[in-house]
This record gives sequence, C-alpha cells and structure tokens, in this order.
Amino acid sequence: MKEWKKYLFTVNGFEMETIYNQETIENVFLPLLQKLTKIQKEKDSRIVVFLAAPPAVGKTTLCQFLEYLSQKEDVTEVQALGLDGFHYHSDYINSHDAVVLGKTVPMKTVKGCPETYDTDKLQEKVKSIKTQNILWPIYDRNIHDVVEDVIEVTKDIILIEGNWLLLSEEPWKSIKDVADYTILIRSKEETLKNRLIGRKMKGGLSREDAEAWYYNTDSVNVKRVLEDSLPGDLMLKVEDDGDYVLL
Repeated sequence: MKEWKKYLFTVNGFEMETIYNQETIENVFLPLLQKLTKIQKEKDSRIVVFLAAPPAVGKTTLCQFLEYLSQKEDVTEVQALGLDGFHYHSDYINSHDAVVLGKTVPMKTVKGCPETYDTDKLQEKVKSIKTQNILWPIYDRNIHDVVEDVIEVTKDIILIEGNWLLLSEEPWKSIKDVADYTILIRSKEETLKNRLIGRKMKGGLSREDAEAWYYNTDSVNVKRVLEDSLPGDLMLKVEDDGDYVLL
C-alpha cells in the first residue's frame, strides 16, 4: 500500500499544499535532485533543466516541491521557474493572428498554444541565465497578462517548467539545446481530460460547458504535447492516483 504524505510549504510568499507517495520521493525525486547536483558540480557552473508536460499533470506544483525538497536535503538548491511569463502581452495577443497547425486564427482564441509565446525573448533569457542573475517574467492570472522582471534568478540549478519546452518543432527544438538536462512527464489523455474538466467545473462552469471547453481548447494542447514532444533525459508518467512512475 502506498504511503501518502501531505506537504505544506511556502513559495514566493504563497502557501502550497500537496501530497506525494513517500516511495516516489525516495526513489524518484531525491535521486533526480542528486543527479542534477552531480551535473552541476561537474560543470562547476549554473545549469538549466527543462521539465515539459501536458496541462493538468501537476508540473508547477511538482517543480515548486522539488525546490522545497532541495532546501531540506544535502543537494544543490533548485530554483523553479515557469514558462508562462513568455506569453505575448495581452494587447499583442488581442490584435494579432497566429498560424496554428496550418490554420490562421485570432491569437486570443488559442492563447496558451506554442504560437502565443514570444520564443525570441525566451531564447535570449535562457541563454543569459547560464551566466547572469537575471530577472524572470511571470504571468499574473489576476490581470491575465505578463509582468516583466519579477523573479530574481539566483540559484545554481534552474528548473523551468512548461507545456512546450520539448516540442519537436522549431524554434522550440533549438531552445531545448540550451538545457543541460530534460524531463518529460506523460499521462493518459483520459486522466488529463477528467482533471481539466473537473478544474473548469470547480471554477463555476457546468459540466456541459466544461466538456465543450475541453474539446475545443484544452484537448488540442494535451494531444500536441503528448504526440509532438521529444523524449526527455528522464521520462515520468502520472498515474490515475496522481503518483509519478519512471518510464
């Protein structure tokens, strides 16, 4: 029987709560942190790690937990950062089209897909992060827009999470080359569908509207990550119970 433990921890002033299987922490998460520490020590410089996963896998919480765990164990500290601050600004998205899977559509109708990210800015930031303590942008969900230069990057292991970091299309494929180590998390599409529909219903949508949103929007991104991502150096899968297993 799995032994689950609840964790409460603070990240950037916000309290987070999550539960993980103790065996997974000991056999997956801690060895990962030890591996990253070894890479960082051997390079004797800051390293960048990409973690890619489809929506609803729990990647943001996992990365924040790995940051927290790295502060408690005898490993090099990790700093977790998100990709969402590299969306184009809302005024740009609201006034431009994007070509998505061969079809030209208003960018605001597909916000969150890879074509709505400023990949030039991302590539520049990721390259400079190796040698400089730069400032990192965030996406503020209260104003639904990007806020520049919010988080100071200071640690020697930088863990960046996002849907598209291992996408097999350019320019994402070239951006991946900057990473010293990569992680891909997979899951069954049905598991992600149930999570995403449940998330929308918790936000106030009816089941009918939540299902419509999934099939019109979320499912496209889920399938694209699952089908078009490159393999990671570490491959994980999220089970139906939320546990992570090695592939």
